[in-house]
Amino acid sequence: MSTTWYECKVKYRKLDDNAIQKVVTEPYLVDALSYTEAESRINEEMSAYISEEFKITTISVANLAEIHPFENCDRWFKSKVSLVSYDEESGKERKATMYLLIQGNDIKEAFDNTNTALNNTMGDYTITAISESPIMDVFPYFGGDEEGLEQLERFNALKAKPVKETEMVDDMEFEPETVASFQE
Repeated sequence: MSTTWYECKVKYRKLDDNAIQKVVTEPYLVDALSYTEAESRINEEMSAYISEEFKITTISVANLAEIHPFENCDRWFKSKVSLVSYDEESGKERKATMYLLIQGNDIKEAFDNTNTALNNTMGDYTITAISESPIMDVFPYFGGDEEGLEQLERFNALKAKPVKETEMVDDMEFEPETVASFQE
């Protein structure tokens, strides 16, 4: 299952360098399954950082294939990468474009980090563009405890249960703890 990243723009009051309060709108990324979960997650994450009132102005699916954080880096860069593949039937070369969000301190470091991220790629690739991203922070989802993984496996096993072709039967039952864990 691939990760879906949502770009959430948050509007709030912020002190600038001159200690003057001004209203800013900043984009953040959250890993979520739906727009509703993205809204819930950004509310939760931003509440930890912003003590005053804030407003979520926009939520949209981000066009990003992968996100690669690197240590000791404070800015995000969007790398446009063209992957080259060969169609054996037609003998032609095909290019597929994807965007990566890479952390770095400057464009050169972002270029180097993009090469590092693509180091194990089997095919040829070309980095066609790198630009600084306005993304302020990235909030991936970590449900790393064993209990959460067990619940996810049970949920996926129930979801993958085959249904008879002749009739639609909804025989999925969930334990109250499982349902509660996905509603948080």
